[in-house]
Amino acid sequence: MTTMKLAVRPLPRAMLIDMDDTILSAYGRPEIAWNTIANEFAEELAPLPPAQVATAVLAFARNFWANAEAAWRMKLAEARHLTVKGGFAALAAAGHRALPDDLAIRLADRFTAYREEEMFVFPGAHEAIDRFKALGIRLALVTNGAADMQRAKVERFELAHRFHHIQIEGEHGFGKPEERAYLHAMQALGVTAEETWMIGDNLEWEVVTPQRLGIYSIWMDVHDEGLPEGSTVKPDRIIRSLGELLPDPA
Repeated sequence: MTTMKLAVRPLPRAMLIDMDDTILSAYGRPEIAWNTIANEFAEELAPLPPAQVATAVLAFARNFWANAEAAWRMKLAEARHLTVKGGFAALAAAGHRALPDDLAIRLADRFTAYREEEMFVFPGAHEAIDRFKALGIRLALVTNGAADMQRAKVERFELAHRFHHIQIEGEHGFGKPEERAYLHAMQALGVTAEETWMIGDNLEWEVVTPQRLGIYSIWMDVHDEGLPEGSTVKPDRIIRSLGELLPDPA
C-alpha cells in the first residue's frame, strides 16, 4: 500500500492532533496484543487453544466498541472485563469449555497492563511536534478517554509543554466526534476551521466530522494498511508519520 501523495499544501495556522495511535503507539493491532496475552494464560485456557480464545474475545470486543456509548470510554478497564466475558460466553455457546469469570477478569486486567507496558512515542513524533511549534503553528492535543488515564499519558510521554491547549474528553465532558470538541479546541487556539488541520487515526473522529466543519483532515495510517474495504470516507491526505507534514529543509 502506498501513502497518498498530494501537492504540497501550505502549513496551517493551527493543528488539532489526536494522541493514541497518532503520537503514541497505544491501541493499534489488538489482534497481536490479545494473542500475546492469551498465550500467557495458555495453561488456564486449556484445552482451548489460546489463538481461538483471542479470536473470540477480539470479535466480541470489536462488535462491542462499534456500538458502545461514549460513556464506556471513561470505563475502559470495566469494558475490557465485559468484552472478555463476552468472548468466553460465545465460546461456551459454541459448545466449548465454559471459562470462569474470574479468569476473564484476570485476563482483561493483564491486557490493560500489557497495553500500558508496551506503549511508546512513535519515532520522530516529538521532533515533528516541536518543529510545528517552532514554526509558529498553534497546537492542540485533542484526545478521547478518561481524565486520569489520558492525563497520565500526557505527563508520562512529555506532551504537556508541547501544546498550547490540551483537551481530554474526561476533563472537559465532551469528546470527538461531537462538533463542540473541535469548535472548543479551535476557539482555545483562536483560529477558524479554514486555518486548521485535524490529524488522527480514526476516520470518523479525525476525518468525517472535521471535514463537515471545514477542517482539512489528515488520516494517520501508521501501518500502511490503507482505507478499509468499501470505505466511502475520503481523507484530504493520508500519512504514516507526523514528520511527513514538515516542510522540506531549505
